Amino acid sequence: MTFMIRGVSFVMTVNLNQGSRPARSGQCRPERKMSATAGDDGQAAFPTGKPPRQPLQRRRSRLPRPPTGNEQVTNATFLALHNRRSRQAKTTMKILSTLILSISLLLSACSQPVAFKSSDITGVDWGKTLSLTDHNGKPRQLADFKGQAIVLFFGYTQCPDVCPTTLLAMRDVLKRLGDSASRVQVLFVTLDPERDSAQLLSGYVTAFDPSFIGLRGDDDATAVAAKEFKVFYAKQAGSTPATYSMDHSTGSYIFDPQGRLRLLVRHGEPADSVASDIKQLLDGQ
Repeated sequence: MTFMIRGVSFVMTVNLNQGSRPARSGQCRPERKMSATAGDDGQAAFPTGKPPRQPLQRRRSRLPRPPTGNEQVTNATFLALHNRRSRQAKTTMKILSTLILSISLLLSACSQPVAFKSSDITGVDWGKTLSLTDHNGKPRQLADFKGQAIVLFFGYTQCPDVCPTTLLAMRDVLKRLGDSASRVQVLFVTLDPERDSAQLLSGYVTAFDPSFIGLRGDDDATAVAAKEFKVFYAKQAGSTPATYSMDHSTGSYIFDPQGRLRLLVRHGEPADSVASDIKQLLDGQ
C-alpha cells in the first residue's frame, strides 16, 4: 500500500502468509514523480511523459511457406502437383501451336490463286462493254445478264468447223452443270452481219440449245465489238462473191456473275474442264 509522510509517498509490501509488516528500509522508496500529462481518469498517462517504446516487429517474409496443420502436404504430394501443372502447361502449348499452324495453313491456302483449266485473264482492261441486238431484235448489253456466268463467242453461221464444234461443246458444258446451267448464258456474236440476218441467226443458235442467244449489229457495231475483245477477223474471197469465208479468232470468253471478264477458253478445251471453271465462278471464286 502507499502512504504519505510529510509529502513523501512510501510503498509497503504486504505478505499474506506472514502478516502485514513494513517493508525493509531498502524497499521503502519515494513514489516516482508522474508527468503532468494525465489520462481520462485524471492520472498521468506515462511515468516519464513519453509513450513507451514499442517493441520492434519482425517483417514477415513474403516467400511462400508450406501449409501447416491439416493443410500440410508432403514433399511428394507437392512435387506431384508441380509435375501435373507442368504437363498441363506443355499440353496447352502444344494445342496452341497446332491451332496457330492450322490457321497459318488455312490463310496460306486462301491466299493462293484459284486454279482454272482455262486461261485466267482476270483484271484485263478490255472486254468491258458490248452493245448489239439479239436474234429477236432486242438491244442487249452485258449488264442485262448480270447474275449469270456468260460464255461469249465470235463466229458466223456458215463457219465449216470451229463455230459448230464450239457451240456443241457449250451444250455439253451445260449438261455437266446440271441445275446450275440455268445460271449460265451462251452468247454467239456473228462476224458476218452481211449474210447472218436475225432470222438466220435465230435458227442457227437455237438448233444447238434453245437458251443460246445470237447477237448481231451492222458493220461498224461489229467492228467495235471485235476490237473491244481483241478478236481478229477477215473476209476471205471464195469462188463467188457470196461464198466467201471468214478467218477469225477461235477462243471463247467467260464472265463471272458479277459481270467481270475472267477466262479465255481455248478452242477444243474438254467440256469437263470448262464446266469445272464455270462452276468455280458460280461458287464465287
